[in-house]
Amino acid sequence: MVAHFRELYRFRTLIATLVVRELRARYRGSFLGFLWSFLNPLLLMLVYVLVFSVYLRVPMEHYAVFLFTGLLPWLWFSSSLGHATGVIVGSGALVKRILFPAEILPLVSVLSNLLNLLLSLPLLFVFLLAFGIRPGAVIAFLPVLLLIQFVLTVGLALPLAAVNVHLRDVEQILSNLLVLLFFLSPILYPVSTVPLTVHVGGALSVPLRPLYFLNPIAGLVQGYQNIIFFGREPHWIHLAMVAACAAVAFIGGYWIFDRLRDSLAEEV
Repeated sequence: MVAHFRELYRFRTLIATLVVRELRARYRGSFLGFLWSFLNPLLLMLVYVLVFSVYLRVPMEHYAVFLFTGLLPWLWFSSSLGHATGVIVGSGALVKRILFPAEILPLVSVLSNLLNLLLSLPLLFVFLLAFGIRPGAVIAFLPVLLLIQFVLTVGLALPLAAVNVHLRDVEQILSNLLVLLFFLSPILYPVSTVPLTVHVGGALSVPLRPLYFLNPIAGLVQGYQNIIFFGREPHWIHLAMVAACAAVAFIGGYWIFDRLRDSLAEEV
C-alpha cells in the first residue's frame, strides 16, 4: 500500500489536472458555470425547508441552517460515491494505459466533490451569520471531520468503482442504498428525535439510539451539526466510531481494489 501511495504522490499533478478538468466538464455549456456549486445545495435545501418547515411544521428554530449544515457533507459523500462508481467503466482509454494507476479516477471524483463542498462553506457561514448564529472556537474541529469523511469516502469509492467494472448492478444498488442512508442519517431531523429504545411486541426493548449510530454517516453528520450549528464539541465516542469505520473502509477498500486492479483494463 505504501508503494501505491508513493505512486499516487508521483501523479499529484495529473490528479490536480483531472480534478479541474472534471469540474470544468461538469458545468461546461451552462450559463451560470461554477455558480451551480452554490445553487444546487441551496435549491435542494429550499425544497426540504418548504416540505418540512412549512408543510410539516417541524418545531425547530433556524431549521433551514440546521438542514444546510447536514446537507452539505451528505452531498459530498453521496455525489462522490455516485460519480466514482461508474468512473472506471467510463474511462476505458485511461485505464488501459500501462502506467496509469486506476485508483486515481475514484480519488478524483472524491476530490472534485470535496472542492464543491469547500466552495459552498462560505455560503453556509453567511447563513449562520444571517440567522444570528456565531460559530465558536469548536469550529477548529472542522478539518478533523473533513479528514475523517475523506478517508471514509475514498475507502468506499475504491471498491465500488472496481466491483462495478465486473458487476454493473452496483450503480443501481448504490443509488437505492444512498436513499435509505439519507433517511437513516440526522439530516432532516435532529438526533434528539430518535428514540433511545423501541419496544417490539410489548416485551422486547431494543436500544434504538446505539444501533442508529452504527451508521457512520449519522455520527459524521452529527459532528458537523455539533461544531457548526450547535457550537459544541463533537460527540467523541460517536466520532471515534466513525474514524474506526473510516480506517477499516479505507484498508479493506484498497485491498479489494488492489485484488481487482489487473482485471480492470480487460473488462472496460
